Amino acid sequence: MPTLLKSLAHDVDVLPDQTVFGRVTAVLGLLVEVGGAERHLTIGGRCVVVARDGRRVPCEVVGFRQGRVLLMPLGSLDGVGLGCRAEVAPSQPALYPGPGWLGRVINALGEPIDGKGPLPQGRIGVPLRNDPPPAHARSRVGEKIDLGVRALNTFVSCCRGQRMGIFAGSGVGKSVLMSMLARYTQADVSVIGLIGERGREVQEFIEDDLGEEGLARSVVVVATSDEPPLMRRQAAYTTMTVAESFRNQGGHVLCMMDSLTRFAMAQREIGLSAGEPPTSKGYPPTVFSELPRLLERAGPGTVADGGAITGLFTVLVEGDDHNEPIADAVRGIVDGHIVLERQIAERGRYPAINVLRSVSRTLPDCNTDEENALVRHARQLLSTYEDMAEMIRLGAYRRGSDEKVDEAIRYYPEIERFLNQHKSEHTSLQEGYRRLAEILGLDLFNGEGGGQ
Repeated sequence: MPTLLKSLAHDVDVLPDQTVFGRVTAVLGLLVEVGGAERHLTIGGRCVVVARDGRRVPCEVVGFRQGRVLLMPLGSLDGVGLGCRAEVAPSQPALYPGPGWLGRVINALGEPIDGKGPLPQGRIGVPLRNDPPPAHARSRVGEKIDLGVRALNTFVSCCRGQRMGIFAGSGVGKSVLMSMLARYTQADVSVIGLIGERGREVQEFIEDDLGEEGLARSVVVVATSDEPPLMRRQAAYTTMTVAESFRNQGGHVLCMMDSLTRFAMAQREIGLSAGEPPTSKGYPPTVFSELPRLLERAGPGTVADGGAITGLFTVLVEGDDHNEPIADAVRGIVDGHIVLERQIAERGRYPAINVLRSVSRTLPDCNTDEENALVRHARQLLSTYEDMAEMIRLGAYRRGSDEKVDEAIRYYPEIERFLNQHKSEHTSLQEGYRRLAEILGLDLFNGEGGGQ
């Protein structure tokens, strides 16, 4: 009861002194045109359209045309018609996260959907469309963090405050890799955004992948694929806003978002409905301006705060084309990319990470000389084998022709087994380096065999 009373008191405090409203003048597809309130609204502002049956439909301003306001709904437009009242909502949309949000599942509006009662509101509001910290005031990325996946820990090391993209086609194991990272990565708080997710998979992810222990230190934001595009887009903003709130309190936040492609698709629907011209693959210009605005909010906080958001963002590449527009744009913004390939998954090796195509921009600086030597040697063996793979399979290569190829053939099966990992298995940072060194017959701590 005290939580309910506090929530009601917060809602009363933010009530406006007066209500400004207009009237619906046209409805076309997902676009609602309103007249009479244009002087009181700006891009990104909010309206509530009252349907004929009394249902209140929250909407967002996406543009202006011929003296009218263009709105898109955050819910169904059923029952909305000409002359319906459109009330102007107060101020900039904001959320008030707090410690009481941990262990909860919310929607894109910051409302609880887990049946556990109202959310206790924090004291400090964070705008949904917040600006990133000033570049000159931000901290640098911190020490390496343990992701629990040895292929990443050793070959694509990630540091505290780093932003990594996970690029994969459909059905290549992206969601399973995300579940492993959610379960094993060490952080004070995890904020997980499921953007445009399949409805049936939400409960599976929460119960099977996160579990009670993982959920207890997490906030999960859900917008399923059947929800309006504004809700899917706002789920990404809500995820980042909640993560920023915990970062501003000095915590290390793991922010995972699945997926940026569905965020971009939602923005494409919004932009095209508002009359934007389509450009590359039908994506309007706002898609490529919104992606950096969203992603730059992750990363280290200011020196004064001391917190950081480590971001892991999935990108669903269309047609397995890793150079399609969204993948190309995200790759230029984030601090590294993890590439999952269908050919690797088809031969039964999971996670299907192509370590030769995956890059971490904090390497080699975050590793010791011995670790860099070990990883470089393993990469050289994999690269040599891949270059000769077709000839080896055809039997055209004769042993003894090239010493380096012979070495690669000898070690390749063991390295492949090292990269293969069941989703219930956890491997620490040091354990991963130790196992790889044993496979290659090197003494990691004496720096042997790496050319250092």
